[in-house]
Amino acid sequence: MKISKVLSLCTLSATVLFGANNVVDHVKQNGIKAIPNSNYELLKIIDDPKDPITDAKVELGKKLYFDPRMSKSSLISCNTCHNLALGGTDGVSAAIGHGWTANPHHLNSPTVYNAAFFKAQFWDGRSPHLADQAQGPVQAGPEMAAPPKLVEERINSIPEYIEEFKAAYGDNVKIDFAKITSTIAIFEKTLVTPSKFDDFLNGNNNALSKAEKEGLEVFLDKGCAACHNGIALGGTMQPFQVAGKYKFAQVGDFKGDKNGMVKTPTLRNITETAPYFHNGAIWSLKDAIKEMGSTQLGIAITDAESAKIETFLKTLKGRKPAISYPQLPESTAKTPVPDAKL
Repeated sequence: MKISKVLSLCTLSATVLFGANNVVDHVKQNGIKAIPNSNYELLKIIDDPKDPITDAKVELGKKLYFDPRMSKSSLISCNTCHNLALGGTDGVSAAIGHGWTANPHHLNSPTVYNAAFFKAQFWDGRSPHLADQAQGPVQAGPEMAAPPKLVEERINSIPEYIEEFKAAYGDNVKIDFAKITSTIAIFEKTLVTPSKFDDFLNGNNNALSKAEKEGLEVFLDKGCAACHNGIALGGTMQPFQVAGKYKFAQVGDFKGDKNGMVKTPTLRNITETAPYFHNGAIWSLKDAIKEMGSTQLGIAITDAESAKIETFLKTLKGRKPAISYPQLPESTAKTPVPDAKL
């Protein structure tokens, strides 16, 4: 091969490499971070040294997550509204709970995948972390409607659960409501979904196509990362309706927290989590992108620009952890019976 041809190939390779590095730098300048490709680095982000993640806790938390006996009716589990086969959501505009009751504020169920990266939980951000969040839906009347005492009685009436708690936490463990729900949260911490976007940020320059990189640049240039940043590309409290009125603001009565702030939903697995916004009023991702342009950025995003952004957003569909449906332990004569009455 001639020297000139070799030099030409080297120049081309350098251009491709530096081009990719420039895109990565642009992403990082906008505050977006990758899911680490090292389990050690990942655990430093999601684990709690005071209550470390272990296989025994994760397996027990998974059973509790799928167990409908955590609800008053014994019909609704965490997985009912946060279905791990449906992107961690339920696929309806307003969550349906106890007694076939729709959420009274017409709130949409957010995904549980990657929730360990959120800085705030719930649409109004009232919980700071997963362990605290897990207690809310279990007790809420329009959701699982189970008083803490009932949950404790049900779980403590099942010998197999008692043995699993001892195996996970030691023989002196107190199986109370806080311990039960925090164990669910430990399982939820493992629901991390790295994608080819993370592969790209972590050094694989060929992980994204030219069109996907172009969509990423449009996403950044339009200012979308002002709210959708961090590892989750969301999960922080942000002002809503900054530049204009949300088209479907009248659907439900939710106004955010006391300061009008709303938790920004994660963009990870966004193609799987329709309908969109806190009230689930928009079903098309293209329409959601354009609505965010007018509501938050004060700009008109064209169909062509929306299509490019959507091409990028598809790269955030992650690799889900393999989860086998657990066989739950049997109830006993002491287990409180279901109560499906309102």
